[in-house]
Amino acid sequence: MKAAVVGGSGYVGGELLRLLLRHPEVEVVQVTSDSMAGKAVGRAHPNLRRATELLFVPHSALDSADVTFLATPHGEAMARVPELLDRGGIVIDLSADYRLRDARRYPEYYRTEHAHPELLAEAVYGLPELHREALRSARLIAVPGCIATASILALHPLVRSGLLAPRAVVVDAKSGSSASGQEPGPAGSHAERSGVMRAYAPAGHRHTAEIEQETGVTVALSCHAVEAVRGVLATVHAFVARPVEEKELWRTYRAAYGKEPFVRLVHESEGIHREPEPKILAGTNFCDVGFAADPHAERVVAIAALDNLMKGAAGNAVQCLNVRAGWPETTGLDFLGLHPL
Repeated sequence: MKAAVVGGSGYVGGELLRLLLRHPEVEVVQVTSDSMAGKAVGRAHPNLRRATELLFVPHSALDSADVTFLATPHGEAMARVPELLDRGGIVIDLSADYRLRDARRYPEYYRTEHAHPELLAEAVYGLPELHREALRSARLIAVPGCIATASILALHPLVRSGLLAPRAVVVDAKSGSSASGQEPGPAGSHAERSGVMRAYAPAGHRHTAEIEQETGVTVALSCHAVEAVRGVLATVHAFVARPVEEKELWRTYRAAYGKEPFVRLVHESEGIHREPEPKILAGTNFCDVGFAADPHAERVVAIAALDNLMKGAAGNAVQCLNVRAGWPETTGLDFLGLHPL
């Protein structure tokens, strides 16, 4: 397939290029960036020096491709997608512009009316673990947010099994600085970010809408910035309707993810990596999921860790393409990570 990356100068765009340039079934034919137009890809992404001769071109010079990845800020893809669909080919949007099926939630969470609400029903939420069959024929794929991906994968087996009590689920999420993008503003400067453990969204985080849409439960989400470059750790406090033992949790999570290529169950009795840890997932497309029973508080604690730029963005996008194209799902995504790091 011939692929184009729109907005390729950012962190997510760089990860897409890193993966696609070594994907055996993909040829990257265009990378767009207005701010970097005419410059070599390696100028924005030094890890890609000598990996490609491609130069950035302006957005206005974008040609048709078999698959177009949109790695643009929220709000910019809305207007682009209809034209790209009219050209033919697959569109994979890594912004939030087509993630929510209910157009009424965009003013609430993104402070804007949706420009093309008629396309929301067509967009497939790009989480293969939940929507693999729908992805096989999708024209428009909306890649989930990083915190949403971790939270949904932690929570989904509990919802599916019917274990939850009829009350809100609490999600405590922590993320590294790259989740804010290349221009996060003053809060992302080294002087402000170094050593930080900051609650930047105690309530009302945008990914709340995605988690509720995909799980069907009310979610109380709080998000924190921590001193890391990559990584998301979502800790889910799910209150249960009856006592639950860990053997049952093992059965529940194995039933959901036992055959999934990129979800690993991590809950061990000893060692320093007994539960999911984002650090060892840097550069990989894995989401590690763990759990613990807490009968004292009548809850299950579910934990998910991932690299926000990979399973939380670019890696998941490539996984969706693999499903859509009928290729082995792990194609181009076989990096196992580094330890120690």
